[in-house]
Amino acid sequence: MIHRALMLALLALPALAQERRSGFEDMAPQTQAMQRDDTSNPGMLWALEGEDLFRQPAGPAGQSCASCHAEGSMQGVAARYPAWDTARQAPIDLAGRIAQCRTDRQGAPPLARESQGLLALSAHVGQQSRGLPIAPPADPRLDAARVQGAALYAERRGQLDLSCAQCHDDHPGRRLAGSIIPQAHPTGYPLYRLEWQALGSLQRRLRGCMTGVRAEPFAYGAPEYIAIELFLMSRAAGLAVETPAVRP
Repeated sequence: MIHRALMLALLALPALAQERRSGFEDMAPQTQAMQRDDTSNPGMLWALEGEDLFRQPAGPAGQSCASCHAEGSMQGVAARYPAWDTARQAPIDLAGRIAQCRTDRQGAPPLARESQGLLALSAHVGQQSRGLPIAPPADPRLDAARVQGAALYAERRGQLDLSCAQCHDDHPGRRLAGSIIPQAHPTGYPLYRLEWQALGSLQRRLRGCMTGVRAEPFAYGAPEYIAIELFLMSRAAGLAVETPAVRP
């Protein structure tokens, strides 16, 4: 009960301080237009590749993702992740679930984090929830990880001794090195970042922030990243999924 009360209090802080808004609202009109138009959005190249991979047989059984998941069954899925993984008794993010399904059910070789194939499949599945509100699962088994994520978000780290909250809760809308500081709502991942000239996951962005404050980032797939994502998705509840989004 104490953990749950602490979690709810932490989640309420940014909402009380200001109106929530997607990072899309802070972008230049040209970048907004790029995201709106699927023929101009570079992230759609990965989403289209993911659609092909979703239908292609993989593993010794020769099954595809589509063999189990009917057309349209992925709608709303990305809006509900991270979720609880009963088999592993731990939270799992969407990319982790996709990789798990391919290895456990299809017997296919594992897809590495940030690999082209996993990003493409994640973009395709995420696109099926585009426009739907983020709806974190009301699963008490996730509470401890959400609280951990909130603590990590507020924790000062690195040689610069900065926390996520100091930038994204205290100073959104201001500029840092010429770029507008967003509220850090994870509405569009995996997304195409102009700085990267590629699609990337939320974990890649978190790692970039950590190295930016001169802190040692966690390894890809670390439970700490999933805990932070759980907190961020709860903090962004109700905002629309934009996958694949475009950001500066």
